[in-house]
Amino acid sequence: MASLDGKVALITGAASGIGKAIAELYAKNGASVAIADINQAAADAAAAEINAAGGKAIGIEMDVTSEDAVNAGTEAVVAKFGSLDILISNAGIQIVNPFENYAFSDWKKMLAIHLDGAFLTTKAALKHMYKDNRGGTVIYMGSVHSHEASKLKSAYVTAKHGLLGLSRTLAKEGAAHNVRSHVICPGFVRTPLVEKQIPEQAKELGISEADVIKNVMLADTVDGVFTTVEDIAETALYLAAFPSAALTGQSFVVSHGWYMQ
Repeated sequence: MASLDGKVALITGAASGIGKAIAELYAKNGASVAIADINQAAADAAAAEINAAGGKAIGIEMDVTSEDAVNAGTEAVVAKFGSLDILISNAGIQIVNPFENYAFSDWKKMLAIHLDGAFLTTKAALKHMYKDNRGGTVIYMGSVHSHEASKLKSAYVTAKHGLLGLSRTLAKEGAAHNVRSHVICPGFVRTPLVEKQIPEQAKELGISEADVIKNVMLADTVDGVFTTVEDIAETALYLAAFPSAALTGQSFVVSHGWYMQ
């Protein structure tokens, strides 16, 4: 069931972290993968690693907030591999601040990357997935914060909640064209994005970094353990390879019991 032989996947924010782990696992399971990232050199390096391991990958420079860049990058993927079957909208950043100090420019930047980027990449991918009702799978990288809130993360929580609505709408519209959608909602994954948050939250909350990890990030898990990039990649593989639309429009929380649906 896990085979992606003959499938083509475009993964944004895939030069590192969760996106890179998904790209590597997809390639091991037969997919041709396009590693899209705002950093062209990093995207090329990640693709080179996959190719050296016997997979098929290319690096694509893509600013997901630019419609022109998204469209051009998507067309380059199709020109290289002939089709597009899977989109993973994974690109994201984090900016931590309380409401009263949250700059409007930062708010707009957060929503542009997480929500505008998801919309633009979806629209570009559907051009190919809808053609002749070929179909495909779109997976959005949400968060536990797609379902609940935390202090200091007004824009992030808003954006991640928004992905649920986007995915559900696509599930209904895309069904006629054999397109399904999902949202994966990780708990805290110890990526560079999360590492950056630890000292930031310690400063804002006036606690130690160890207390941020124990009492903020992992306090509500059942085992005090970080979710891993491998956990998320395996979930993304399962959803991409699933044989029907039985799960379309759903979110999947991968959080060591932090949030239970």
